[in-house]
Amino acid sequence: MVNITEKSNTLRTAIAEAIVKVSKIETIQAIENDTVPKGNVFEMSKAAGLLGVKKTPDLLPDCHPIPIEYTRISYTIEGLEIRIEMEVRTIYKTGVEVEAMHGASIVALNMYDMLKPIDKGIEIGTIRLKSKKGGKTDYKDKFLNKKDLKAAVIVCSDTISAGQKEDKAGKAIIAKLEASGVQIKAYDIIPDEKESIHAKLNDYHQQGMNLIIFTGGTGLSSRDVTPESIEPLLDRKIPGIEETIRAYGQNRMPYAMLSRSVAGVKGESLVLALPGSTNGAKESMDAIFPEVLHVFGILKGAGH
Repeated sequence: MVNITEKSNTLRTAIAEAIVKVSKIETIQAIENDTVPKGNVFEMSKAAGLLGVKKTPDLLPDCHPIPIEYTRISYTIEGLEIRIEMEVRTIYKTGVEVEAMHGASIVALNMYDMLKPIDKGIEIGTIRLKSKKGGKTDYKDKFLNKKDLKAAVIVCSDTISAGQKEDKAGKAIIAKLEASGVQIKAYDIIPDEKESIHAKLNDYHQQGMNLIIFTGGTGLSSRDVTPESIEPLLDRKIPGIEETIRAYGQNRMPYAMLSRSVAGVKGESLVLALPGSTNGAKESMDAIFPEVLHVFGILKGAGH
């Protein structure tokens, strides 16, 4: 199965269609008059379709078990054709298009089974996905050319700046930025000291950096001063970014509740202070990128 552990939950919707074609008008009349010997075709097929949606991962090996939170089945009769529309919704990490198509196909098969005693010429036609929403493709920022974004990554660590350890967190952040199409214009390693942090933040803000990301110095030790150093220089904090990072981490390990990540804006620069551990930095970036880049559309007055 595809690894979806790095994805975030979003509302996902899929609508699928299947077509059942009968061979005579009397079959349609029997359905409408509820005189089919095996019972009410629409209601029994609806029940079968609901089971089909829920049983999708039991039959298709690469489909993830998904919390199905809403289904809708509707029928439209056009001449000798019965159009089946199946809508499925979930709030989860992966989409429900296969579940919707599987459910629609089961509805069609159940109709075939119920109608075959009175009509030997039934056909099941196209089974297709009509539409889907949710996931990263629906949250691409229309107002932003990511190639224009410039980023500075600053590692705040006494031991790394002294050459006693190798930086991995900063490099993980850079890898995620590059994958998101952001240009890396600066990469620095400095001591976790207030004066050094202030100097770098002010310098890169004056240079017009869109993203200024610090990693390290967010622990609870008295030596960890990055959040306290950054917060007074921000024009406005963005608590939602901090909350998203913390919630994402908390779902993966219990110590994330101790995180002291900081997010805010200084002018038109987005400033982030992320954990200094490699996993902490990587998960923080996974939690908010690339969606956080929408902030630049808002700053320019194009997004909402």
